[in-house]
Amino acid sequence: MVDGKRTLLIVGGGIAAFKSLDLVRRLRERGATVRGVLTAGGAQFVTPLSLSALTEDKVYQDLFSLTDEAEMGHIELSRSADLIVVAPATADLMAKMATGSASDLASTLLLATDTDVLIAPAMNVRMWEHPATVANLATLRARGVAVVGPNEGPMACGEFGFGRMAEPLEIVAAIEGYFGAADGPLKGRRALVTSGPTHEPIDPVRYIANRSSGKQGHAIAAALAGLGAETTLVTGPTHEPNPAGVRVIRIETARQMLAACLAGLPTDVAICAAAVADWRVASAAEQKLKKDGGALPALTLTENPDILATLAGRENDRPALVIGFAAETENVVEHAAAKRARKGCDWIVANDVSPDTGTFGGDGNTVHLVTAEQVEDWPPLSKVEVGQRLARRIADHFAA
Repeated sequence: MVDGKRTLLIVGGGIAAFKSLDLVRRLRERGATVRGVLTAGGAQFVTPLSLSALTEDKVYQDLFSLTDEAEMGHIELSRSADLIVVAPATADLMAKMATGSASDLASTLLLATDTDVLIAPAMNVRMWEHPATVANLATLRARGVAVVGPNEGPMACGEFGFGRMAEPLEIVAAIEGYFGAADGPLKGRRALVTSGPTHEPIDPVRYIANRSSGKQGHAIAAALAGLGAETTLVTGPTHEPNPAGVRVIRIETARQMLAACLAGLPTDVAICAAAVADWRVASAAEQKLKKDGGALPALTLTENPDILATLAGRENDRPALVIGFAAETENVVEHAAAKRARKGCDWIVANDVSPDTGTFGGDGNTVHLVTAEQVEDWPPLSKVEVGQRLARRIADHFAA
């Protein structure tokens, strides 16, 4: 999706700037042209030489460089790309963009451009949650600036929370999503993806859930959008940011997820990646259950609706391709094959979620694609790469 596309990469100041080098490499290996702009802060973490070596182009830094202005002024530089990517987008850069400041080369070209902009925020969690940053982000979104990330996790400062810049492959997926909407192999197709866990209430403060993070489902949705599909993501509670270019519907319970999925029909492909709770409390308490030293409360469970089987069993509006997930801890492929036949779906993506695999909540996954004809054993991949590979496999299926 990025082959032959021109990307102007603005590298802001912050420890996440080192990821920008890998981002350049990932874009170049996909055929994109990358030109780098380095802020004064960014140059504290990434050298002009390293950025220039990877882009194989001049790196621009100084607003008042007479040589640069003679060769390519900041106005022309701002309009010479198909997309401007700011990674990392610091709180300072976001504030300059929101207020229209033009105090250096990066902020000036962002103000002067009529090219679309994608930002990958990166900052301390307290800076990310500050009302000023929240307001600036809302302003930028309202102006049409696309956003990827940030992610949640440990930070260089020792704190934990949202503010980690999206990984390079996540940014690549967002860039592909931008270009893919115009000419991707899934253009004109509609996709429905479920993701994350569901929370089934016991009382107003307690619920039944599982350890699903939503990372895999969100990565699949991003990859489908990256290939041009009109993608709807129905997700349970998760800390994952909304994928760029994807319509997101947030729900809590399995019944809400099923209703949202049915409302999303008709669609060409449905991928049920969510870890839906199998059971719920038959009658959730209206008030908090008290631990008063008496008998333990009796919780009567009832079965939740089977979303995968329901979609696969539709008559008039069944998706042309229905894909389920099988999270197993033993006999992974055998259980997945039986599940595919039992549910009536077309494909099953099977993975081992035993505690020692680190699949739940982690960034990696090792899956097996089970179809009626064969079993494909995929190598260990990141969840982003699994999403991209599955999206390409879906595109190939429809192309055939």
